[in-house]
Amino acid sequence: MSAQPDLDDRTYLPGSEQADVLDFLAALRARGRDAASGGTRLVAADGHEIELPDGLLDVLVQVAVAMRAGLAVTVAPHHLTLSTQEAADLLGVSRMTVVRLLDAGQIPFEQPGRHRRLRLVDVLEHQDRQRRHAEQALSDMVADSELLGLYDNDPQAVREALAHARAHRVRG
Repeated sequence: MSAQPDLDDRTYLPGSEQADVLDFLAALRARGRDAASGGTRLVAADGHEIELPDGLLDVLVQVAVAMRAGLAVTVAPHHLTLSTQEAADLLGVSRMTVVRLLDAGQIPFEQPGRHRRLRLVDVLEHQDRQRRHAEQALSDMVADSELLGLYDNDPQAVREALAHARAHRVRG
């Protein structure tokens, strides 16, 4: 019976092997276009070969594309649970902000003891909802600006008008 590998999250940073990532990505893409050659196989240094399932090939291509772009890649199993601090680190916010989100019911959590535990998939869904909300807000602002003809205005004149309005704002 083989030992179960540890299922923990790990972040991979792009390194100096940029050329290797590009070569790997090119090989994966070429292999995907060559349907007559059969499935994609990995070959170890000792010659041992293993066929790579399509789903795993897709993951490797995504990782290679991200690393080629200079982005870090985090690999984490979706059943993984996070502490409030780990969720905060993932979301790029403070732990107290995560606690407020939990208290507001925006992210589900379990509290088997004293500490709250969040499922990674729930944190990622919240992050996706927030990203979609921000994109929609930006889209609405652009549409409003276009409707009001603000794109036709001189940016310096707009800055001066805003500064004047802020300086003379009536406080109630």
